[in-house]
Amino acid sequence: MADRNPGTGGLQRAGVRPPDPHPSGAKPPDIPPELVPRHVALVMDGDGRWARKRGLPRTEGHKEGESSLLDVIMGAIELGIPYLSAYAFSTENWRRSPDEVRFLMGFNRDVIHRRRDLLNDMGVRIRWAGRRPRLWRSVISELEHAEQMSAGNSVLTLQFCVNYGGRAEIADAAAAIAADVAAGNLRAGKIDEKVFLLWQSAYAELVFLDTLWPDFDRRHLWHACEIFASRDRRYGGAEPNPVPAPQDPDLQDLRP
Repeated sequence: MADRNPGTGGLQRAGVRPPDPHPSGAKPPDIPPELVPRHVALVMDGDGRWARKRGLPRTEGHKEGESSLLDVIMGAIELGIPYLSAYAFSTENWRRSPDEVRFLMGFNRDVIHRRRDLLNDMGVRIRWAGRRPRLWRSVISELEHAEQMSAGNSVLTLQFCVNYGGRAEIADAAAAIAADVAAGNLRAGKIDEKVFLLWQSAYAELVFLDTLWPDFDRRHLWHACEIFASRDRRYGGAEPNPVPAPQDPDLQDLRP
């Protein structure tokens, strides 16, 4: 059974641990439920710049970003956002220095292990999106274990994008479709946008905030959602421009 949690916008089952309140006492904005985004994707950018401004190694920025992610997850639950994706390691991040790549692999693995019980207690379902090749087996193991233990949760679905890239996903989808066609499981004439393109990002709204990820918290998420809710979304349609009614020249002389 699912109920609305008093003080939050999300649905939760009985016995689920509510999110911790923000230290400032901030409450989520009063956004009409129909205007709350169903899926928010977070590009956790700025860890290195945050650390450089403070004369610290880049790894310290990554460490500081862990608490930001946890706070944003709690804020998403409070606002009633059902799906949250966090870009933790992209397919392009392999270009970074070997030392930073090793740190990020171990850090992502440890964050998932360290936070999975708390997330599970809050009713968060954990999913993984990304490629297996090159990814550490220990990272895959933690992701899969977190997926299994949280599979029955429904308050919020948190998707960790680890070794993920948009172009990589398209390439993998094309390869899978080609294999299905070759195996006779799919007719080439049945391939259309619904089985190929990245429909989950169709008509996505982009919001850019001038805040480095380690300084980000649920209040920034809420502000971004307010911006989203204020936008006029027409999905390719348009309303006619108002045009003044034409004046009848024969009536001009009748004016007093």
